[in-house]
Amino acid sequence: MSSEEIIALLPYTAPFLFVDQIEELGDSYIVGSYTFSRESYFYEGHFKGNPVTPGVILTECMAQIGLVSLGISKLAGQDLAALKVAFTSADVEFLKPVMPGEKVTVISEEAYFRFNKLKCNVKLLNAQDEVCVKGTLAGIFSTK
Repeated sequence: MSSEEIIALLPYTAPFLFVDQIEELGDSYIVGSYTFSRESYFYEGHFKGNPVTPGVILTECMAQIGLVSLGISKLAGQDLAALKVAFTSADVEFLKPVMPGEKVTVISEEAYFRFNKLKCNVKLLNAQDEVCVKGTLAGIFSTK
C-alpha cells in the first residue's frame, strides 16, 4: 500500500487532518510529517499573544500518523471501505513546545498488533530533531 493510499483512507479531513506525508513505512514502523499552519484555528486562543500548539493537537497528530496510518498499512489487503478506528489509550509526555508554522516528524514503532488492537511507541520531533512529545498510543481497528 502506498503512502498516498494510506493518507486517502484516513478518516479525517481539513481542518482536522494532521498528516502531510509518510516518508517511511515498514512492517512495524512508520515515519511521517506535518507542518502546523500559522493560520490554524486553535492558535487564536491558545495562548493570548503567545500561540503554542495545544497538547491534544500534538497527540492527535501523533495518533493520525503513528497509530492510524500504521494500522491502515497493517490491514492492507482487507476491504477498508467501512474502516472504523477507536482510540483506546494515550500516555504521553510533553517536553518542548511546538510553535505555529513548525514542521514536525512523527516516528512510531509497533509494540504489538493483535486482535486488531495496535499499540505503538511514538515520538514527535521538531525540525531540529528534538523530541517534543513521546509516549505510547493504542487503538482498535474494525473493517466491518
